[in-house]
Amino acid sequence: MKHNKDSDGKPLYHPDKNSRLVPTTITFLVLCGLSFYLGGIFCSKNELIDTNIVEKTVQSVSFPECSSDYQDYTPCTDPRRWKKYGLHRLTFMERHCPPVFERKECLVPPPDGYKPPIKWPKSRDECWYRNVPYDWINKQKSNQHWLRKEGEKFLFPGGGTMFPNGVGEYVDLMQDLIPEIKDGTVRTAIDTGCGVASWGGDLLDRGVLTVSLAPRDNHEAQVQFALERGIPAILGIISTQRLPFPSNSFDMAHCSRCLIPWTEFGGIYLLEIHRILRPGGFWVLSGPPVNYENHWRGWNTTVEEQKSDYEKLQDLLTSMCFKLYNKKDDIAVWQKASDASCYKQLANPDAYPPKCDDSLEPDSAWYTPLRACVVVPNPKLQKSSLISIPKWPERLHVASERISDVQGGSASAFKHDDNKWKLRVKHYKKLLPAIGTEKIRNVMDMNTVYGGFAASLIDNPLWTMNVVSSYATNTLPVVYDRGLIGTYHDWCEAFSTYPRTYDLLHLDGLFTAESHRCDMKYVLLEMDRILRPNGYAIIRESSYFADAVSSIAKGMRWGCRKEDTENGVEKEKILICQKKLGTLPTGVQDDNCLNSSHSHKSL
Repeated sequence: MKHNKDSDGKPLYHPDKNSRLVPTTITFLVLCGLSFYLGGIFCSKNELIDTNIVEKTVQSVSFPECSSDYQDYTPCTDPRRWKKYGLHRLTFMERHCPPVFERKECLVPPPDGYKPPIKWPKSRDECWYRNVPYDWINKQKSNQHWLRKEGEKFLFPGGGTMFPNGVGEYVDLMQDLIPEIKDGTVRTAIDTGCGVASWGGDLLDRGVLTVSLAPRDNHEAQVQFALERGIPAILGIISTQRLPFPSNSFDMAHCSRCLIPWTEFGGIYLLEIHRILRPGGFWVLSGPPVNYENHWRGWNTTVEEQKSDYEKLQDLLTSMCFKLYNKKDDIAVWQKASDASCYKQLANPDAYPPKCDDSLEPDSAWYTPLRACVVVPNPKLQKSSLISIPKWPERLHVASERISDVQGGSASAFKHDDNKWKLRVKHYKKLLPAIGTEKIRNVMDMNTVYGGFAASLIDNPLWTMNVVSSYATNTLPVVYDRGLIGTYHDWCEAFSTYPRTYDLLHLDGLFTAESHRCDMKYVLLEMDRILRPNGYAIIRESSYFADAVSSIAKGMRWGCRKEDTENGVEKEKILICQKKLGTLPTGVQDDNCLNSSHSHKSL
């Protein structure tokens, strides 16, 4: 793919010239008109498009409701399909998306008794039982106070396996061990094996933004509980594939008795933590084998075995340029080296684990196999280490040095993008007054560039998952360098989350960029799956795609209206859509979003 930039500094996506050739003019026009609905041939904005074909194709589309046993359907991590995949290293829990002929063309229903989620910040401490009706964690972890059921609600007292008396005390101790948490040095974190995300929830009040990670496993709904509470989370597992994050991005990584075999398989899991952790970043471990001297009896093992496990872990960490930073009670903290001197030892052919060869691109993280080798940070990047990058919140508006790795990227392009999004978000708030209120907590920018949309919302009581297409220019390192979070994703597939987990979805030109690859019908159905009832979508597209999207949206029982952009450019429009709560007839509006006093054009 060739990547150029438009007048806004956003990369454009153009297929190679040969892919635009078609046998005849008639074939071109027919395929071009059908491309939106069928996910066929990409049509350039500069070409004549017969929109009548699109309207005739999609105007009668209406999607039925899926059966009730699909209420928590996660297409690419579906337990119904696990038997098809191997048990080795829990491969079956990784992403395995259904083939096209098995894709669902129905609307995922909420569970019986579903209610609009409790609003933030109250949601951090409680949620409706009927929204996440699973008692397994409550029964299995009752002595650890992860959550408890009272009447119609689950309550979250903040407990965990390693902090049954409350996460606040646990993080206080961690903060004593890592003072950098207090002064804005540590901003982004990842929690592997997150439970119900109480650790990430507590850190939000301390200015640390955490991605809580857990697989869809026998704990049933860890990630679903986290997102229902309004805490950032994503489905995932460290198994055989890299995690969908750039290298050298998180300031801190955490594992609280997550039982990952860190020293097995050549240390491959810990090497992945090393890859995504920023130079100078911290790795925090509590639970086995830390403090084995006092706890080995409760771990069904011997003190000698636990001592050996701890020594193996320490040796492995040292070999990949970690140093023990601090340790107290059940918590140990290691720090990744900030300079290149330690990594010189990996030039030794007998080094173990070895240095990764140049063929393994450090940011390649979408279906990229894990390898038992060390990803060495680029020595040319002098300002990306934790000790060099500006502290939060200053780093939010500073152009990362990694922007020079982006084609066409520069400090001026970054500043232009920042200013552009400030104007756009100001306009969005006029079109959708719910932004900035308690109605919107979990937000996704489905195809960000530098995270400008999220940055412009930073003072609002919400968080944003920034998504960069695995087929687009790699700008996600810049997003992390400014203290925001995000993930790689291919929108031809389902996102790694449960249904009903986002309040607002935003996209800017996604259909224009990806319709030559993806069937946009399935993209919209995926948006419906992950959007909460009464949730919103802001769809910024060409006039052509805006009209086509609105036609399919009606078939999903969304209410939409078309608006002008902040500049009033005729060739680009904004759709403000809302997903209905229940199965109200098309056109019925159940929230003041679509009755805004702002003048609008009905579709």
